[in-house]
Amino acid sequence: MQPMGNDKPTNVPGRPVSPFRAAPQSSTPFISSGPVVGLEASGASRATTPFLSSGPGTILGASGTPQTTVPFLSSGPITGTQMSNYRSPPPPPVRYNGPSSPPPPTSYPAQDATTYQQTQAPRFPPPGQPVTPFRGPVGSSGPSPSGSFRPQPQIPSVPMGPPPQTATQMSSRSNMPPPLSESSFSATRPPPQPSLQGYSYGLPRGNMPPASAEPQLPAPRSVSQPPLQQAFPSSHVPPVHASYHAHQGGVVPPPPPPIGGPLGYNSREQIQYPNIGPPIGGNLQGLVEEFQSLSVGSAPGSLDHGVDVKSLPRPLSGDEEPIKILETFPLNCHPRFLRLTTYAIPSSQSLLARWHLPLGAVVHPLAEVPDGEEVPIVNFGPAGIIRCRRCRTYVNPYVTFTDAGRKWRCNICSLLNDVSGEYYCALDASGRRCDVDQRPELSKGSVEFVAPTEYMVRPPMPPLYFFLIDVSVSAVRSGFLEVVATTIKSCLDELPGFPRTQIGFLTFDSTLHFHNLKSSLTQPQMLVVADLDDIFLPLPDDLLVNLSDSRHVVDALLDSLPSMFQDNANIESALGPALKAALMVMSQLGGKLLVFQSTLPSIGVGRLRLRGDDLRIYGTDKEHTLRIPDDPFYKQMAAEFTKHQIAVDVYAFSEKYTDIASLGSLAKYTGGQVYHYPSFQAPTHQEKLRYELARDLTRETAWESVMRVRCGKGVRFTTYHGHFMLRSTDLLALPAVDCDKAFAMQLSLEDTLMTTQTVYFQVALLYTSSSGERRIRVHTAAAHVVADLGEMYRQADTGAIILLLSRLAVENTLSHKLEDARQLMQLKLVKSLKEYRNLHVVQHRLGGRLIFPESLRFLPLYVLSLCKSLALRGGYADVPLDERCAAGYNMMILPIRRMLKLLYPGLYRIDENLIKGPEEFNESSKQLALSAQSLDPRALYIYDDGFSFIVWLGRMLSPDIVNNTLGVDLSGFPDLSRLALLEHDNEYSRKLMRIIRRLREKDPSCFQLCRVVRQGEQPREGSLLLSNLFEDQAAGTSGYVDWILQIYRQLQSS
Repeated sequence: MQPMGNDKPTNVPGRPVSPFRAAPQSSTPFISSGPVVGLEASGASRATTPFLSSGPGTILGASGTPQTTVPFLSSGPITGTQMSNYRSPPPPPVRYNGPSSPPPPTSYPAQDATTYQQTQAPRFPPPGQPVTPFRGPVGSSGPSPSGSFRPQPQIPSVPMGPPPQTATQMSSRSNMPPPLSESSFSATRPPPQPSLQGYSYGLPRGNMPPASAEPQLPAPRSVSQPPLQQAFPSSHVPPVHASYHAHQGGVVPPPPPPIGGPLGYNSREQIQYPNIGPPIGGNLQGLVEEFQSLSVGSAPGSLDHGVDVKSLPRPLSGDEEPIKILETFPLNCHPRFLRLTTYAIPSSQSLLARWHLPLGAVVHPLAEVPDGEEVPIVNFGPAGIIRCRRCRTYVNPYVTFTDAGRKWRCNICSLLNDVSGEYYCALDASGRRCDVDQRPELSKGSVEFVAPTEYMVRPPMPPLYFFLIDVSVSAVRSGFLEVVATTIKSCLDELPGFPRTQIGFLTFDSTLHFHNLKSSLTQPQMLVVADLDDIFLPLPDDLLVNLSDSRHVVDALLDSLPSMFQDNANIESALGPALKAALMVMSQLGGKLLVFQSTLPSIGVGRLRLRGDDLRIYGTDKEHTLRIPDDPFYKQMAAEFTKHQIAVDVYAFSEKYTDIASLGSLAKYTGGQVYHYPSFQAPTHQEKLRYELARDLTRETAWESVMRVRCGKGVRFTTYHGHFMLRSTDLLALPAVDCDKAFAMQLSLEDTLMTTQTVYFQVALLYTSSSGERRIRVHTAAAHVVADLGEMYRQADTGAIILLLSRLAVENTLSHKLEDARQLMQLKLVKSLKEYRNLHVVQHRLGGRLIFPESLRFLPLYVLSLCKSLALRGGYADVPLDERCAAGYNMMILPIRRMLKLLYPGLYRIDENLIKGPEEFNESSKQLALSAQSLDPRALYIYDDGFSFIVWLGRMLSPDIVNNTLGVDLSGFPDLSRLALLEHDNEYSRKLMRIIRRLREKDPSCFQLCRVVRQGEQPREGSLLLSNLFEDQAAGTSGYVDWILQIYRQLQSS
């Protein structure tokens, strides 16, 4: 074996030489709450990888050479030769007397006084066995260190006594599962079972000389630098020996019993170390750790730390909505509509300055609700909507009624308002209105008010769809023109707003083609305008028509569209003039403009140039200019569209560069969306395009909308992030909005010190429904104001934080280098964890542990994934510029659930489901860690990031499964990129397609295109799957283990 780190291949006594040799256990294993003594009697458990341990001690093996410890899991204080405030004397000389293990100790190693301690009755070795030296606990009457390590016969395992109790793994004090009783275990170890759910495990720190401690560690590096030299890079962790699993145990360590409860319970460590005696005396009060932790240890003689891969927290169950807030504030709207980054608002500017993470909210105003949970509709009729006359807050469950029901106090600004005669109701003995349960606006956090005429500037507009279609040669050749035409035709009956719906078409190449769809015609007429400098409408009317009146003409146009341009050889694209013409057609009504573009706009106003090929610009201060619009024309057009209530959706298809950075700004400022299909080929991509275009046309849409978020005294929203136009300081103009779009915003404190105990938030979305009704959707929520930073962390919402962080990072890439954007996120993460660490560093012994709040246990992994996402990863060579920009636009509209799915996709093994009986596929129990270590060459996997499926076929997968599921013999089908996954007439194929359909049904907002890839098929396997296994090192980026170590070092460094 090669030496690791600073190891020298000399056989120095007291120093491990070959950690892979069979050996008995270390004499100093550790547990979380107190020192652990004793030894492993049987030789079954042996170290296999010192890198996974948090620091081997020096023990004797059968050959007389020192051996490494087994990587135990622990979250407790570190004992051994190196302690935080204590340097032990040099160990006594080691004598080699024969092939046996060290004896059990008679007393405990010293511990920090702040750490919970329990002593135990010594277990005496058989006569003639010497005693292992340990220093007794503070104040103990144990013997002083004497004697030396001597080999001795092995001691048989005996049942264990109760251990000291700790509570390092504790999500909340109120809901602990009952602890395991002593009778649950025998002296034998439980069978090995992987345990991925635990987070607060610890590894013992190494017994390394104090001189080689952390100050000598290399400086922390950024996520994109090449990884540090490690004994085992995280992308290839050595296989874990059976003895390792024996120590892992099959039991997830339970949280502690209630404080002050009886102490007669077993812990997992006690199961593993049979010589631990019962605790004597002591009290748990005040010693409960309310944080999660990961122990970080050292490989022998190396300065690199090690982390147990299995103990790393992973969000295998996806997004966790913070519904617990509804227990505190049952009148809040559901978190699917409004989520705060923390439900504990800081009471002062100084407290906010220590938070370091974004303080803000994520609003998803039209989020889809489960069946049977419709948002109630309230119609006040002629009386008008009840609102505060000063701050214009809508009446909600948190307003209070006084003066026998004749006045109500606004919860946002505290003004007393008069109650109108029509709305009056008497109060009961508790001061509540007697009719509160019959009034949804007073009992529900989300309601929808029917708006009277004073909420309309003009009559409600009809749903309007205008299609702007590129018909140049590249559009015809790729086949998208035919797919678009047939999809639009198939959706005509389902367009919302029948019979008021309006529709129109304009096609373009180097000229503009208007289509007269007058209802009296039998065939549409095409009118060509070739003058691109002076755009005019050849017909003032009949370019936009009522769909129900002109249905037969529209059908005829869509039927003839593909053949009409099939021989077109025009390579030019006059997108800019076409946009101007579309604005002229739509400006009277507004609506939705769908732009289908297949090549770089090359003629007329708004023409764009090829850019991004200059490698010298990457890594310089000008790098960000590639990701912003090249021509201000598109942003100016977006402003005009918004002013006329027109939302723009951009569908981009191209094999070459089309400048998504510029085209996407049309969607960004109008509340639209960018759909990008790189290298579109109809046979492969048509199903995805059909589904997403159909959903865009048929989903319920809120037209001509504006949104405002009000908040209580002392706080205000300062920045907004998403697709919209900011009309005033706090009014978001949204020409169209739907259930697939969310908005993020940041909060700031207006006062140095908050005086209120509770802050209220109210989202109001004023819009026109497709049926022509003007409505106001109102969501109201409350949150506590706190003076405790720890409470802010406990009430934090990882999903909201990571969504806000991702949008800030994407916006950062528009003015800074990619590297700077990644560094900024890493800095925020490290600062927040350091601040949290400082809260606990006095009460708890934290040496060798990375601690984090339970609520944010997944945040480091999500930040790592964000740094490795398409929008932010690498540099020029890593992601094509258009794909990077499209991914950035996508991240700016995604709701939390889809964002987290994108950052930590699902990886499922499904070949077992194909072979077994008809039991249902269960994603939650099947999801695997995103690492190449999860891939078995004999298996079949599906990778699902919410936008596409990768079906991975292991090299040794049964040919029977392969041929039946794919419907072809792979040996005669070398190019899998052209393979379409269809259902074939066999059981394997039917089961596979059933699983794929089930995964698609879970997220109807997007169609996941299936791509099949074989193990070893390069470069496809690398680009499609391996580069997206975010826990592995790839292309010079950190893996999950290395990332945790970087963060840990940065926390230790200052």
